[in-house]
Amino acid sequence: MSQTRAAAAPRTASEIHAATPADRDRWVDTLRVGSLLVVILGHWLMVAITPAGQITNALAVVPALQPLTWLLQVMPLFFLVGGVAHAHTLGSLERGRPAGPGRYAAFFRARAARLLRPTLVFLGVWVLLGVVADLSGLTSRPGDAGRLARDALVMVPQLLWFVGIYLGACAFAPVMRDLHRRWGLCVVRVLVALACIVDVVRFGGGPELVGNLNFALVWLALHQLGFAWRDGLLTTGRGWVMAVVGFGAMGLAITFGPYPTSMVGLPGEAVSNMAPPTAALLAQGVGICGLAVVLRPLMARVLGRPRGWRAVVVAGPFAMTAFLWHLTGLMAVLLAVRSVGISQPAVASWAWWLTRPLLFAVLALVTGVLVVVFVRFDRGARAAGAVPEERRRWVDPVAAVSAGVLFFGILIISIVGMDVLGNRPVFFLVGDVTPIVGMDVLGNRPVFFLVGDVTPIVGFAVLAAGLLLLRTTRPARHRAPAAV
Repeated sequence: MSQTRAAAAPRTASEIHAATPADRDRWVDTLRVGSLLVVILGHWLMVAITPAGQITNALAVVPALQPLTWLLQVMPLFFLVGGVAHAHTLGSLERGRPAGPGRYAAFFRARAARLLRPTLVFLGVWVLLGVVADLSGLTSRPGDAGRLARDALVMVPQLLWFVGIYLGACAFAPVMRDLHRRWGLCVVRVLVALACIVDVVRFGGGPELVGNLNFALVWLALHQLGFAWRDGLLTTGRGWVMAVVGFGAMGLAITFGPYPTSMVGLPGEAVSNMAPPTAALLAQGVGICGLAVVLRPLMARVLGRPRGWRAVVVAGPFAMTAFLWHLTGLMAVLLAVRSVGISQPAVASWAWWLTRPLLFAVLALVTGVLVVVFVRFDRGARAAGAVPEERRRWVDPVAAVSAGVLFFGILIISIVGMDVLGNRPVFFLVGDVTPIVGMDVLGNRPVFFLVGDVTPIVGFAVLAAGLLLLRTTRPARHRAPAAV
């Protein structure tokens, strides 16, 4: 950006307010930023350390806190907002070029770049941290420091599940948008019904593997609500119905069904509402999305004031970076605190509650430093523009395949982590495999994924294959004819 443009950029609340288009849905932008902020604060609140120095979840230690997740589980709102954003992007693409090959590839490349650029930097840093932890002997050190370092290499990458699932929603967005245009809210009803059927089969004695279908059905149903929001189908009356029916169904499910109270996964649970997502989580998601619809008129008036809107505009560019790095900041603080012999008070005690604001302030400071360092990788094109002339008809199918490969690569990494536990063969698909020689610093903690055990090196290999496939779909550069 030139100095002239930078100087002309709106700075004050009044300038930002005046520069915002009148038809911009400010509540949608606020939900995007706010949902990521709630996730960050929720993680900071939930992570606790036992007297033995092990990381655990405060909700597992004090089950009475678990109903907080009925409102603090806000990932459904992010998928709702994603549907709104994807509807806008797809509309822009259609105006740029109504039909022809390359439109899907252009859409998915833009969305994937937006997600993967900061994610790959995050992974690169954590691979380096894994190497340093291994070579320095930190992960093999007895005591709290070694235990926390090993836990960090497994726990921190787990937040990438969201990136993988959201990338999958991006991949399905064009076809789901077409279905919405033809069938409207009926598509949501069908997805909800199918998700419930999956749970009936899963908890009725069917194969556990069938539950993984809800990774698609649940999140796509919530994403589909974004299309309805964009088209004005989610009126205040429907919002009330969604809130009452959604939270009511969730209450019945956790009271009489096999579902736990918490809407986030907890250690030691026989059933998690998150992995794979359940009908109870879907009901909670519909309910909280209904609340967002009901609050829309009120929040439109609040955000119509310059100061309130300025806060959203200022925080927006940093939200995704803060999400990626907030657990890194948390682990750095926990390691520092533990290394000097400071222990946390008992979870949910008066001392624990009174120290949360101080801890949050320290975490915000450390995470803020990380955001300042890494936010540059979260910049760039936010949406696909006009589609260039494309003669290669294969680019759209290849982009779709790359989406699937990237999805599995990111999920494997998020599940396995980067734990450094030696070199041993593990089962994957058809037999035992070992890591590439010299790459055991990435860790070989085998974890079961869908059909067999996998390790981090498998996840990175799959991710690299997806990136290479996506790279081949870039628009071809046509050389100008040589001068005669």
